[in-house]
Amino acid sequence: MLHLARRAHAPLLSGLLLAGCASAPPPVYRSETFAAESPFVTWSTREPDAACEIGKRALLSQGYQVDASNATRIRGEKFFLPKTDYGMTLNITLVCLPSNVGTAIYANALQTRYELKSAATSAGVGVAGLGSISLPWTADKEALVKVGEETISDPDFYKRLFGLIDSLQGS
Repeated sequence: MLHLARRAHAPLLSGLLLAGCASAPPPVYRSETFAAESPFVTWSTREPDAACEIGKRALLSQGYQVDASNATRIRGEKFFLPKTDYGMTLNITLVCLPSNVGTAIYANALQTRYELKSAATSAGVGVAGLGSISLPWTADKEALVKVGEETISDPDFYKRLFGLIDSLQGS
C-alpha cells in the first residue's frame, strides 16, 4: 500500500519540480552576440595615458568620484537617490589601450540598485539562576540593501560619454 501511495505522488512531485525549473530565466550567455561593432569602444589619436587623462577629466566634470591610481585604467563612481527609499550607483571603468590609430578607449558602466529595508529586532536578557527573559520592545533598523545590478549596454549612454570625451580632446 505504501508503494502505491509513493507511485501516486511521484507525478505530482515531478510536476512541481518541472514547474520550478520552468520559471527560471534562460541563461544569459545564450543571447551574448560578441558583435564586431561595439558601443563600448571609441578611438583617440592620443597616447593611452593622455587619452585616459581626458576620460578622467570627463568623469570629474560630471561629478564622479574618480580612482585614477592606474594611468590607463580609470574608475568613476556616482551616487543617485531617485526616491528617499531607493538609491543607485553608477560605476564607469575606462581602459585605454594602444591601437594602430593611437588609443582604443573601452568603457564599461555598471548600475547598482539599492532599496531601504527594515529589520525588526527584539531584546533579550539572560539572568543567571532565573534563565532568559525576552523583552517585548522592538527596534527597527533600516539599511540600504543591494537588490540588483546590471551592465549598461545602451549605445546612447556610451555615445554621450564618448561625445564628452571627444569634446575635451580638442581642449
